[in-house]
Parts: sequence; C-alpha cells; structure tokens
Amino acid sequence: MATSPPENAKALVLGYSDVHPFSKVNITDRASVQELLKTLLDPLKPHFSPLKATIRVPGYTAVRFDCKAAEIEGICRPMWGLAGLLGGGGEYEGTDWFVEGLKAGTDPESPEFWGWPRDNDQRMVEMCPLGFTLAVAPVFWNSLNEKERTNVENWLGNSINQKNMPNTNWLWFRVFANLGLKKNGGKYSQEKIEQDIIHLNSFFRGDGWSNDGPEGIWQQDYYSGSFAIQFLQLLYAKLAGDYDPEKAAEFKKRAQDYALDFIHYFDEEGRATPFGRSVGYRFAMAGFWSALAYADVELPAPLTWGMVKGILLRNLRWWQTQNQIWGPTGTLTIGYCYPNMYMSENYNSPGSPMWACLTFICLAVPQDHPLWTSEEEPYPTHLFSKVKPLKHPGHILSYLGGHRLLLSSGQACSYPMRATHAKYGSFAYSSAYGYSVPTGCFTLEQYSLASQLGFSDDRGEFWKARRLCEEASIETYDGQPVLRSIWKPFPDVKVKTYLIPPVEETPNWHLRVHKIQAGREVMTADGSFAICNERKLDERYLDLYDSKTCEGTMPKIIGNYDLNTPEGSSPGAVGSFVVSKGAVGIVGLEKNSPRTAMLVNADPNSNLVESRTVIPTLQHTIKKGETVWYLTAIYAKPSGKNVLPESYLDGWEKKPDLPHWLRVELAAFVAANAF
Repeated sequence: MATSPPENAKALVLGYSDVHPFSKVNITDRASVQELLKTLLDPLKPHFSPLKATIRVPGYTAVRFDCKAAEIEGICRPMWGLAGLLGGGGEYEGTDWFVEGLKAGTDPESPEFWGWPRDNDQRMVEMCPLGFTLAVAPVFWNSLNEKERTNVENWLGNSINQKNMPNTNWLWFRVFANLGLKKNGGKYSQEKIEQDIIHLNSFFRGDGWSNDGPEGIWQQDYYSGSFAIQFLQLLYAKLAGDYDPEKAAEFKKRAQDYALDFIHYFDEEGRATPFGRSVGYRFAMAGFWSALAYADVELPAPLTWGMVKGILLRNLRWWQTQNQIWGPTGTLTIGYCYPNMYMSENYNSPGSPMWACLTFICLAVPQDHPLWTSEEEPYPTHLFSKVKPLKHPGHILSYLGGHRLLLSSGQACSYPMRATHAKYGSFAYSSAYGYSVPTGCFTLEQYSLASQLGFSDDRGEFWKARRLCEEASIETYDGQPVLRSIWKPFPDVKVKTYLIPPVEETPNWHLRVHKIQAGREVMTADGSFAICNERKLDERYLDLYDSKTCEGTMPKIIGNYDLNTPEGSSPGAVGSFVVSKGAVGIVGLEKNSPRTAMLVNADPNSNLVESRTVIPTLQHTIKKGETVWYLTAIYAKPSGKNVLPESYLDGWEKKPDLPHWLRVELAAFVAANAF
C-alpha cells in the first residue's frame, strides 16, 4: 500500500499573485491528467479530521443537511478521482488516509462515526462514490479486517437498503452502494439493485435521454448525462457487464444515442454551456465523455476517440484558465467561474464541488485505449448542422456567432429551487456568457433578467419571469426549427413566445418574439445576455463606447429606472449595446417600437461567468386590456482567440430579418384587430 502523507501536512496558501498548481499542468496525455488530479487532492490534506473520517473543506456554510454529512461529502467526493487513478494502476501518496477514513467513518464505536442514514439522507449520495471506489480500487477492501468489513457492510448496504430515497437519480446511489459490496464478496441486496434499475428505467424518454424523475417532470439537464444517469449507467455497464449483459448493452446503446446530442453542448474552446442546476460541479459537466471510454462503448459515427479526447481535455484546459475558482488553501469553492453563493443550491456545502472529480474516471481507462492513443482532434464543427434541434430536452443549439447558443423552452425543476426560473426558464444560454441569477427580490438590479422577459405590476419593485410553461414545443417553419411556448407570469397575463435561432446571414443575432395579452397593467423588461462591466485599463465600470479602445456602452449606464435622463436611454428601435469581452446588445424590431432601450447595471455576483455585469434591456409598460407584440433581436459576439476587438460590432448594424411565416402571422393579427 502507498505510504500516507506526513501528519504535519501543510496547507497550500495562495497569495496575491499565486497561480494554483492545477493551472500549471500541461494537459496532453494520461500521465498529465493524473498529475492534474493530484493538484485537487493535495490541498485536502490539512483539512482531514484527526481519525481521517471526514474532511472539513474551508468556507463553512450551512446546507439543508447536517454538518457531519457535509464533511462526509468532503472525503467521499474526491474518491471519484482517487478511484479512477487507483483503478487505472496509478498511485497516490495519500491513499492510506482515505482508507483510514473509511474504517473510522463506518465504525459505530468511533468518535468520528459517520452516523446511520435516515430516510432521504445526504449520506446516501456519498455512498455512490464510495461504492464505486470499493469496486475498482482493491486496496480499500483488502485493507479491512473482518470486523471492519462488517462495519462497511452495515453502513453501506444494510442501512441504505432499509430507507426511503428520493424518486430521482438518487436511486442509482443505492445501486452502487450494493454493487461495491457485491464486487468484493460482501453482503448486498441484489433485489434492491434490480428494483432500483427497473424504476430508473421508467425515467427513460428515448434517444438516450432520461428525465431526472418520473412522468410529470421535464428536467433534462447535466444530471441526465454527466452528473448521474448516463454516467452511472455506463459505470454499471462496465462493472456488471459480465453477469448483466442485457442491461449493459442497453445502457451502452443509450450512451451512443445520447453522445450524438450531448456533443452539441460543448464549444470549440472546450466550454460546456451552463444550463440547469449544479453547474458548480464545473468540469464534471464533461464526465460523460470519460465514462464513455471507461465502459468501452463503440463510438457512433461520425465521432472518433480523437474528437472525444479533444472535448474532454479542452474542457479541463478551459477550467485551468479560471483562476478565481479556488479558495485560499487551494480547494474548489462554491460557484462557477468565481466563488458565488447566489448561484448555489441549498445542498451545496464547501465539499460539494468535489463532485467534479468524477471526470477523472478517465484515469481508470487503460493507457492503450484509443482515448489515450488517438491524436487529439479539434471540435468537429464541420460535421454538424449550424442549428440543431434536440427534441427531448426542448433545446435548439446554434453553432453560429462564436459560442454555443442554447435556446430553451419547457423545462422546469420539480421543486422550488433557488433561481429555478433562471436556471431552467431563461430563453437562451451561452457557453461564453453563462446565465444570471437574482441576488435579491427588489428592482431589476437584483433580479438580473439576462435572457429573460420580466413583468412587474408594482412599477418595477418585484418582477416575475418565465418559470413554468403551459405549452412548449419545437416546431418547424419554412424549414427552420423554432421553439414555441405559452406561459403566464400572472394569471391574467398570457405570453406566447417564439425563440428563433440565428441564420448565417446574421450569425450573431437571434430573435425572441412575444405576443402578450395583459389583463392588468404591467411593466416589462426584456434582457439580452449579461456581459462584463469592467474596463481593460483599470477594471472600473465601462464608459460610453469608444471605437479606439473597442469597449464601452451605448447609451450610458445611468440607473435602471432613470429613463428621463437622455444619455441613459435610447429608442427601442435604436437599441443598446455593451462592448467589453465581446459585445452584446438588444433592439426592438417592431415598427415604431414603443419600448425604451437602456442598461441594467446588475448586482455584483449575479452572473456565473463574470462577477460584474451589465445587461442591455428594453423596457415598456403595457396597459390593462392591451395585446402587444414584442419583436426582440439579441446580439452576441463573444471574444475569442481569433476575434479582433475592432470586429466585435461588425454585425450590429445589419439587423436580422423577420422570417416570412412570422410576417404572415403578424399581418393576420393586424388585420383581425383593425378598426
């Protein structure tokens, strides 16, 4: 067994200009990814408890479960990566501490006993990486004496098999708790494995896609793929394939179908498109590609292992450029591109982000697998349509405009999650600009309605945006996929929304068309993407646009409701834009647009990607009894390696045309309402 690190392990301390070791690794091959993982594991050493049963990651914050469970997260979630490393023949000097932690944590007589799980207990989640670790890293089970093995059987198997679990992806966690014991000859329940997989299969919707829950729930986010369902199906196919070949074959077939859709969520730079909950797991968003290789899935055409290798490694490299994701001692923080509690979920403890380690399952893939032996290939942009509708998640993906643009309608979290309307109900999501969440419940600054249409019936204090759709579908008009949804921010305000993807003639524009029937007077705010609100020179807020520096705003950032100040607004038909890290903007295309263009200086830390942002926005007030059409064009041209700053606004003057089918519908509405 590997030797344990010294008892006086010192904490990594990141100073003013220090760069985390994670960002210094030259990622090219399997050995470099092994090195990368160790830069995540090493900073945990000073935070182990005395008997090694828990890890108290710095940055205490309360979650919906107890502190002990949060510290169990701290030790179990890194095991995703450690298990991959050890399962692939690698070594880690701190392995002994994790083994000792397992012994103490499962011993009811130990002062650091993890505690017996209750119904729906967070401990059940952490049983999943622990079960997988037992299955693939023999050093853990082989290090236990008979009493210690009995303790593990009781805590990992007997306890979870007697408890109720949420009707979600969690059922996979019980499967892996039992599977880890089964692989080692321990006591387990084959009945629970079978029952849970049968129920999990009821979530399957076709073409590789599963809901994260039963009928009546439309939630197909990263849990459907990288975080849980596809990921764990593939691990099961690998570990249980010898004695359960039928399920293994089915899960591999689903993964083949899913891969042809999931690839569209990544862009040429390696970024995944943030959508839904738990994106604070960061590079776990690419975990599906690791599991695909681990399960020895035959890739569906036109995918190659060189392409998959590129998607996986570029994602890790992109995260290497995000220098603000670390705490002072080098551990991952809660957040996305920087520490951010506003975007978190109520289950995100300081140890929670280490679910990201599941991506390192690729280290259990042998060195001679084509994932590692193939030459890394660029993203296969040339193989795919510029616009791709995805039926099951209700998404349309666009390859135009320099980022991966995701249009969405219909999905909603099955329970009242924090910022659920932003995480699932926004109109558009971007690999470059992320999404924004509210920081409070007062005024547009706090609501941060990026890629959302907000309604207020109290003159702008409280706002409501799209959360639930009464109807949502992908339709085809003149050969073009379009998302159509019907929703109500208030019972007497009905909105029909069309989301129309970019076309090659105007690649940086997409359209949002809203027909609004107002049963009460409402103020509206239609927001574009949020963009960085900092000057390159000194990181102070942006000034008016300067073509020499290629940055600034139009109009001036004044105040969100000070529309009577001339320099703070412009006509809706003129629009507003911001240029910093690329350019975003918004304009009203309706004839004699009644809307006013301005800039919302969003609250700090509302956006996932940038901590200070501004949102070009159109505002208007609809009177009670009115029916209006909003024809909104959204501009976005992100920065990039080969994108010159002076080109950021190249497409701004060429506004997109309304498609013919929409002109026909608008003309019919006008004719029907003519006096």
